[in-house]
Amino acid sequence: MFIRQLIRQTTTTVCRRLSTHARPFPVLKDTIDASCPQLAAGKNKSEEQLLQLQQLGEICLAGGGEKGIALHVKRNRKMLVRDKLKLLLDDDSDFLELSLLAGLNMEYGDIPSGGTINAIGKIHGRYCVIMSNDGTFKSGTFYPISVTKNIRSQTIGEVNRLPCVYIVDSAGGFLPLQSELFADKNHGGRCFRNPPIMSAAGIPQIAIVCGSCTAGGAYQPSMCEDAAIVTRIGTIFLGGPPLVKAATGEEITAEDLGGATVHCSVSGVTDYFAGTEEEGFDIVRDIVATLNIDPLSPTLLDSEEPLLKPDLLDALSGIDSIDRKKLYAVIGRIVDGGRFREFKQQYGSNLTTGYAFVEGRCVGVIGNAGPLTYKDGLKGSHFIQICQLRNCNSGPLDEHQTFTRSLSREDLHQAMKGRAAMIAAVSCVTVPKITVNIGNCHGDDNYTMCGPSFSPNFIFSWPGASVTHTLNPPPLPPQPEEEILNLKDNKTANKQRRSLSAFNFPVGGSFYQASRVLIDSIIIPSETRKVVAQCLRICQQQKHMTNAPKDFPVFRL
Repeated sequence: MFIRQLIRQTTTTVCRRLSTHARPFPVLKDTIDASCPQLAAGKNKSEEQLLQLQQLGEICLAGGGEKGIALHVKRNRKMLVRDKLKLLLDDDSDFLELSLLAGLNMEYGDIPSGGTINAIGKIHGRYCVIMSNDGTFKSGTFYPISVTKNIRSQTIGEVNRLPCVYIVDSAGGFLPLQSELFADKNHGGRCFRNPPIMSAAGIPQIAIVCGSCTAGGAYQPSMCEDAAIVTRIGTIFLGGPPLVKAATGEEITAEDLGGATVHCSVSGVTDYFAGTEEEGFDIVRDIVATLNIDPLSPTLLDSEEPLLKPDLLDALSGIDSIDRKKLYAVIGRIVDGGRFREFKQQYGSNLTTGYAFVEGRCVGVIGNAGPLTYKDGLKGSHFIQICQLRNCNSGPLDEHQTFTRSLSREDLHQAMKGRAAMIAAVSCVTVPKITVNIGNCHGDDNYTMCGPSFSPNFIFSWPGASVTHTLNPPPLPPQPEEEILNLKDNKTANKQRRSLSAFNFPVGGSFYQASRVLIDSIIIPSETRKVVAQCLRICQQQKHMTNAPKDFPVFRL
């Protein structure tokens, strides 16, 4: 089953310190029998899914593999990207990696992590979005999936008003796929448009050049407010020495053409000259210290751990269907003390709405254990308008189909009206939205439950979740003659275009979604509370930003 949970913050007047003597909201009872055979089977299935998640994660963490790492470190004398992050971020940084599995199962091959390491971490106590090319894989060459991942990370920075730091080391775009890199508005050019747009909105943009910055990649540092470059390894130019020689016959070194000295003393494209990468990251940390953002103080809100053990969530993620009773068990293992005040409990059969606290912050929770009825839609839109928060869950596909088939035409039209009201509320709500997919999500549940199209601040998935975008029943098994025709068609299609990937993820599954950056990450179910709480802290920072929006970004004249 696929469930989406979205958690949004209520107003600051509700988010207050709670008295330890009078905590609000009743405690949810555990509705799960740990000895249930269904749960035992779900545990076995979830263990397989978590093992697959671990194995795929290790592949992506390896980047370009031993050969690529050796070339990057020994020959190019550069630091590994994750070592750079250790220097850049605070020692106790609250680290959240984004889209680790991006780039797997692509038709043009497997691109570990999409060729770029993106994350959110703290620099001098301030949350920043970090985007760093992985030079161990194809010298940091970016592919269509690299562009998709970077645009999503920039969107997270824009929505949450987080400073963006770009660690640039790229050989440019993969030219055989250039028609998929630059043609559309959400292709490569968008990565260069977004920094000045965010800068004008008062969201700082910072770059450090730690390697080659060629062709389109040369625009990345030049569009930022502050840019540093590391001498002897950092270079910026539209065309490198080979292109200069081919065009003019002149022989010139990369350092003389676009090195640190040229851009710091002649062109002015960069502002800070760094002798080493270590010095360069010290410079970036100093720049962040100058930003007009008050560091988040340690949380002083009253918080209590859930009374129910979260380990059972791993087993729940492996079962085929999560009904309303199991949904309460999920909520009780995420929120503070398992306390939850349900809203309109007796109105609407498939949607659960209510209030809870996560690390002392009041949030609104919306979860559906099945397709939404007319009453569910009205209930959901009512609740969203009240608290501007949301957490959503959706039922399995077969349940959804059975439901729609059993409705009369008039009832179906009424249900659509209720769902439309909820979609309108989700579209216009302005508070932070965090979505967690924990089961099966089908059809317009992707809209009512704040899917990717509705710009959630963050969207995550459990390993066993799946998504489809149709309400139609699956096609009937083909007849013998049709099987023969389909086999011929498949052979023809395979000859025309054969995937170069070593993986074959089921379409709509969590791993398929993660590989295409349709979700921000696959999370371990038992760590759901930890991830949601982390995202809520990140969303809080924008309240501490005092940078006022401007009409224009900083121009380099």
